[in-house]
Amino acid sequence: MWDAVFPLLNPFARIPVCGLIAQYNSVGPFEGPDRLPVVMRDVLTKSLTIRGFIQREFADQRPAFYREMAGWIESGQVKYREDVVMGLEKAPQALIGLLEGRNFGKLLIKVS
Repeated sequence: MWDAVFPLLNPFARIPVCGLIAQYNSVGPFEGPDRLPVVMRDVLTKSLTIRGFIQREFADQRPAFYREMAGWIESGQVKYREDVVMGLEKAPQALIGLLEGRNFGKLLIKVS
């Protein structure tokens, strides 16, 4: 995703970073060429802002989010997709697929 979006960023763009699942399968910190100097040059020349966040930082907003989101889903303003795998025995393969990017949306394992 980063490689597709980064070149298209406008000057002064803000980049939120939450989760690095694409990196979970990395063998080490130095796979491939070091792209940090090029990325930092673009951050500087485009005056970009990169900010990481963890969902727990917004835990106090969760009740209001649930109320608002429920209404948006009910009205059709927000649509979502789930990737449902049936059976606990398929969980290991589903997790591998998640890490390889084979799922779309929230991955759920349903057990009977």
